Amino acid sequence: MHASETGTLTDRYVVEVVRRIPADQRGDVADELRATIADTVEARGLADPENAEREVLTEMGDPIRLAARYADRPLALIGPRLYPTYVRLLTVLLSTVLPLVTALSAVLDILDGQGAGAVIGGAVGAVLSVGAQMIAWLTVVFALIERSGKRAGAVGSAWTPDDLPDRRVSKERGAAGYAGVVWHALLIALIVWQHTAQPYQTDGGTRLDALNPDLWSGWIWPILAGLVGLVTLDAIRAVRVWTRSLAIWSAGAQAAFTLPLAWILHRQELFNPAFLSDANGGWQTPQSLYTVAVVGVLAVGAGEVVKRFREARD
Repeated sequence: MHASETGTLTDRYVVEVVRRIPADQRGDVADELRATIADTVEARGLADPENAEREVLTEMGDPIRLAARYADRPLALIGPRLYPTYVRLLTVLLSTVLPLVTALSAVLDILDGQGAGAVIGGAVGAVLSVGAQMIAWLTVVFALIERSGKRAGAVGSAWTPDDLPDRRVSKERGAAGYAGVVWHALLIALIVWQHTAQPYQTDGGTRLDALNPDLWSGWIWPILAGLVGLVTLDAIRAVRVWTRSLAIWSAGAQAAFTLPLAWILHRQELFNPAFLSDANGGWQTPQSLYTVAVVGVLAVGAGEVVKRFREARD
């Protein structure tokens, strides 16, 4: 039996497989599949070729799964290699950072003169919104790692006894890692909160962002992405041995956060002009103060990168 004799079911099956794989593989895979199906149907020697064809295609399984094998592409959002690390980091975020952000939100509402009902409602809202953001961002990060083709790296690599924590080191570096998670997560929460809650109120009753709202159409996104990366890497640093590859990822995340922040400070575009005008009574912030802030941000960022590479050598 030739491949052309297997009928339209084979044609449809092959099309469903090859349209999901890279274009440069489609011709070879289509020929291979047609030949395999035809040979298998012929080998069964059944009196009804149509039923034999149906049985063979059923045994070959869902074309989406078969295409994923040909393309070496994971079907799971987060596969078994990364899942344990994902669960550990998510547990750290939800058990440490989320309660701190919720408590901070409640304190700010109390200081703002809100009643008990508003404070409780704000705390519940913080739990739901910030918790959802933590889960969503961490899931996105790990899904991207899953599909990056670098799953054999330090993050999510196969577990060995060498991964057991060294208790002489974990107390110091673990505490530093958790502190980094809390600090960078709080920065994310505060940036998002000041934009959504607009906590500053003028004498006329107008509510304002403290940061420049124009940033949300541009520079705030790499800053937030860098902070999300730093939260993730700090959490990894708290629970496993720090490596050179993780230090490189950390340097990238630090650059994504530090460089845009330094740039908008240099251009004096970090704060909302309306907020500054109302809050400082017309006092103009001198350029020298922004220059000092830029130098400080770059120095701290560079220092953190150097620290991470030193840790990887120890």
